[in-house]
Amino acid sequence: MADRKPFLLRIDPAVLDAVQRWANDDLRSLNAQIEFVLRRAAKETGRLKDDDTKRPLKP
Repeated sequence: MADRKPFLLRIDPAVLDAVQRWANDDLRSLNAQIEFVLRRAAKETGRLKDDDTKRPLKP
């Protein structure tokens, strides 16, 4: 498993609820869903190269 760095996230409750429902729909934990969304956004904007990630994105 890849190393993880914990951090505190302050987030609007409505956004958190929406992401939690999305995670449930995708059968992921909330943490995994947040990481999935951030990885996808970073990759799509060129801020994360394919070789920079240890876990592939799932469609």
